[in-house]
Amino acid sequence: MAERMSDFETLVGLVEHYSPSGEETSAVAWLVARFNKLGYSRAFTDEAGNAVGVMGTGEKQIVLLGHIDTVPGEIEIKIVGAQDAGPLLYGRGAVDAKGPLSAFVDTVAAIGPSDGWQFVVIGAIDEERESIGARHVVDQYRPDFAIIGEPSQWDRVTLGYKGSAWADIIIRRAMSHSAAQDQSAPEAAVDLWNQITTWTSDFNAERERIFDQITPTLRGFSSDQGEFETTATLQIGVRLPVGFDPSDWFAKLQGWAATAKAELSLQGFPIPAYRAERKSSLVRAFLGGIRTAGGKPGFVVKTGTADFNIVAPVWGCPAVVYGPGDSKLDHTPNEHISLDEYRRSVQVLQSVLARITSK
Repeated sequence: MAERMSDFETLVGLVEHYSPSGEETSAVAWLVARFNKLGYSRAFTDEAGNAVGVMGTGEKQIVLLGHIDTVPGEIEIKIVGAQDAGPLLYGRGAVDAKGPLSAFVDTVAAIGPSDGWQFVVIGAIDEERESIGARHVVDQYRPDFAIIGEPSQWDRVTLGYKGSAWADIIIRRAMSHSAAQDQSAPEAAVDLWNQITTWTSDFNAERERIFDQITPTLRGFSSDQGEFETTATLQIGVRLPVGFDPSDWFAKLQGWAATAKAELSLQGFPIPAYRAERKSSLVRAFLGGIRTAGGKPGFVVKTGTADFNIVAPVWGCPAVVYGPGDSKLDHTPNEHISLDEYRRSVQVLQSVLARITSK
């Protein structure tokens, strides 16, 4: 069956508006106008700069939270036919995460107002950096159900994301002659990093799944030499499992830093890991919706971190992560999404919302 491009106007339009973190204004304005064109009850840009579309006025609320920003790097926007996958849309954000966000927009537009319910679709800014958008909306809404938009493929539901934390460790050492046996700042930094990786390897030894492991990353290493002092800086990131709070990780870092007579500087916002309840009514609605659309549903957990970690623990309602697209294509120069998969995800979401609001 030939693709009707009108089915993909939201998706193509959003992808056409290049919006790396910090440069989302044009895409937000376009999405607000799109909400209005599709007949949403209200559409506006909130105080943080998020695009918000509201359908209906009921007391019960479902929030569908996607993000409108992308990583940097423009990709030529094109639709290419693929023998096995059907038409593919290439462009930055097609997968992460304008595909899921557009599916939310189109789904709610297709359903329209539902008696007793209010649908709130949010295109949040800054997810790829500090999640300014999600940190704003977490205190603005208290939904009965929440669906967070990230690529999981149309027939899978994501239940959990690892936590994250970032820190810099700065080591200083007095200058000494290169023939002396004194340890330089870079040498001390290498020793410290080796201590970290040895400890995490021991921690992970009996944990087979990456989702259950602590995975540190050396995000940067630099050194400098002055007249009387050498310095070395380690930029350290980490992904943390459920049950291992960022404060516990920082305590470990502080101990290693103290031993090395180094300075610890915390960076950004630490985010604990979060895993949703598998047996909620929302999950059951997704399982039924995927089966109705002809799929065999599956569950996944992700090793990254998402806005899900920020809002789901606070809202305390049934919540999942869902959206079309292959997350292996996130941030890549080959980012693209199957239009067939996109359409199926909209069918699933329509079924999910119909199941929830009919009860």
